[in-house]
Amino acid sequence: MLRVVRQYPALLALSAQVGATVLVGLALYLAAQVSPWRPTWLAVGLAQGVLAALLAGYLGLSRWWCGLCLMFVPALLAASGTPLPSWVFLGGFLLVLLLNWNSFTERVPLYLTGPGTRQQLVALLSAEPEPLRFVDLGCGPAGMLLALARQFPQGQFVGVETAPLTFAVAWLRALRQPNCQIRYENLWRTDLSAFTVVYCFLSPAPMPELWRKACAQMPAGSLLISNTFAVPGQPADQHVELHDWRRSSLQLWRMRG
Repeated sequence: MLRVVRQYPALLALSAQVGATVLVGLALYLAAQVSPWRPTWLAVGLAQGVLAALLAGYLGLSRWWCGLCLMFVPALLAASGTPLPSWVFLGGFLLVLLLNWNSFTERVPLYLTGPGTRQQLVALLSAEPEPLRFVDLGCGPAGMLLALARQFPQGQFVGVETAPLTFAVAWLRALRQPNCQIRYENLWRTDLSAFTVVYCFLSPAPMPELWRKACAQMPAGSLLISNTFAVPGQPADQHVELHDWRRSSLQLWRMRG
């Protein structure tokens, strides 16, 4: 059961929230037995958020999820004191859901590729033989993908995305770029045999399964590039440090067929 839960970061985040709420509630109960002092609800919410973020980090969630756990309850308590209509909260929930749907279905939160990473990718792709056929598994709003497509007009670039709103943004942005195509497609249904370079910025959970898929489908000599996340038990052939605030790197595997 624990192995199943660890494959879904949203469930881990929910566990952190529940655990923090229980611990804060227990602390309030014990404090009430020895002192008449009562903290404000916002202070309680901040304490719960800090504890939830710490638990999320302990469970191995990324900084993005830790930040979400930190702000979730304090934001709800702060907003509850304002005269906002109920549809605002429903709209906010739907917006987050549409942008991060694949966090629940594919265990992949929305990560954005920074400009430093794009520069490194341009240098790496410049050394690749033509014809260049590049796929971004989980392209998000396609900023990085479109930049590469403009840099290499003779190449073919494909992005796959399943978060509905994110896909719509990416698809609209790619309409004016003839060598870039956005597909509403699950990354597990994408045939990797058609590409010479496969790029991903996912999460630790799907990397073992992605490696098996790459070994089965990618042709010999093609290149698998993972931003930040390694394949357990499969040392990368090359590491490129990105020197960003996440201390991330590009990890490259040359497929041997």
